[in-house]
Amino acid sequence: MRLPTESIGSWGELPFFREDLPAIEAALSAETRPVLPPAGQVFAALSLTAPEAVRVVILGQDPYPTPGHAHGLAFSAEPQVRPLPRSLANIYAELTEDLGAAPPNGDLRFWAAQGVLLLNAVLTVPAGAAHGHKALGWQRLTMQMLQHLSSAPRAFLLWGREAQATAARAVTGTDHLRIETAHPSPLSARRGFFGSRPFSRINTWLTDRGQAPINWTTPEAA
Repeated sequence: MRLPTESIGSWGELPFFREDLPAIEAALSAETRPVLPPAGQVFAALSLTAPEAVRVVILGQDPYPTPGHAHGLAFSAEPQVRPLPRSLANIYAELTEDLGAAPPNGDLRFWAAQGVLLLNAVLTVPAGAAHGHKALGWQRLTMQMLQHLSSAPRAFLLWGREAQATAARAVTGTDHLRIETAHPSPLSARRGFFGSRPFSRINTWLTDRGQAPINWTTPEAA
């Protein structure tokens, strides 16, 4: 399986694409189950948010394993998906509590257009098998991207132990904003995710640095 990289810009200069991607493509070609998201959307997060545009990083785990849900951005879902994936529904509940509103559907591409990198640690998944591609080696890309992004102050939204452990290994420097809470999954959201108000905290940090806040709620105004 070939994964198109023509639109990922300078991300393509990372060693991963030369050293690791061919083996992952070979493994995906041998996969007997449907692979999600579609090949043309695997690198959507990189295509939509160039390195120099990244202001906020939200680190997820792997794509939604339900066909028709994932489109290459962590936590984001195709706009027609109803009901929302459970973690995203909890994110929207916290967003409504924090800022008084939430987007009209699960499509977060308008966040990406404002410099929010929605990055999964693993970029593919077999249909119906969450974490099924955890051993393919995608994490090397995640590490290289986070190391690259450490060069300037950015906000890192780290939900859950896996995201926090990854950032602890890859993100250097002391000028970043790191918000670390429980994951928004129904299994853990009540252990510190709800009530954390991450969206307003990030906007306060951005405006204090002279940057525009993120419009988290209204796609047509982004």
